[in-house]
Amino acid sequence: FMNHRVPAHKRYQPTEYEHAANCATHALWIIPSILGSSNLYFLSDNSWETISASIYGLGLCALFVVSTIFHTVSWKKSHLRMVEHCLHMIDRMVIYFFIAASYAPWLNLRELGPWASHMRWLVWIMASVGTIYVFFFHERYKLVELLCYVVMGFFPALVILSMPNTDGIWELMTGGVFYCLGMVFFKSDGRIPFAHAIWHLFVAFGAGTHYYAIWRYLYLPSTLQTKVSK
Repeated sequence: FMNHRVPAHKRYQPTEYEHAANCATHALWIIPSILGSSNLYFLSDNSWETISASIYGLGLCALFVVSTIFHTVSWKKSHLRMVEHCLHMIDRMVIYFFIAASYAPWLNLRELGPWASHMRWLVWIMASVGTIYVFFFHERYKLVELLCYVVMGFFPALVILSMPNTDGIWELMTGGVFYCLGMVFFKSDGRIPFAHAIWHLFVAFGAGTHYYAIWRYLYLPSTLQTKVSK
C-alpha cells in the first residue's frame, strides 16, 4: 500500500493501489463540481455575481479535472515522461489558481473595507508568482512549495479584519481548517499509506464546506447579505 519515501529532490512513485485511489478521489468530485458551479451561475442576479460564479466554478472544476487527468496518465501512461511531467506541473499550478478562485466570490461580492479591496487583485498576483515558482523550481524545494500554498491560502483571509458583516465566516474558516489539516498529508507520501488520496479527500471536504458558505451567504436569494454596491 506504500512505497519507500524518496529524497527531497525526487518524485514519489505511488503503488498501484495508491494510483487508483489518487484517480478516484478526484474523479468522484468532477460531476458535483460542475453541477454546483452551474447552480451558482443560474442563481446569479447581476453581472458581478455571474463573473464570480464563473471564476469560482472554473477554478473548482479545473482542480479536479486536471488532477484526475494527471493521475490517470501517471498511472496508465507513465512511459510518456514529458507529458506526465508537464501535467504534474500544471496540476501544481492549478492549486494556486483554485485558491484564488475560491476567494473570488467573497472578494467581489462582500463589503471589505478600504484597504482590503486591493486583495481582489493581489490574490491573482500571488497565484501568478506561485505558477512561475512551479515552472522554475518544480519538485526541488518541497517545503518551500508547501509554505507557498499555506501562505496563499491564509493571507487573503486577512480581509475579515475589516469586513463590517462577517456572516458566513465560520463556514469559510471551517473549509480552511480542512485544507490546512490536509496539508499534513500533502507531502507525506512514503510515510503514510494513501497520503495523497487522503489529501484529496480533505480538499474535497474543504471545497464542499466553502461552496456551502458561498451558496448560503452570497447567492441564496432568501439570505440577508451585505454585498458591494456596483
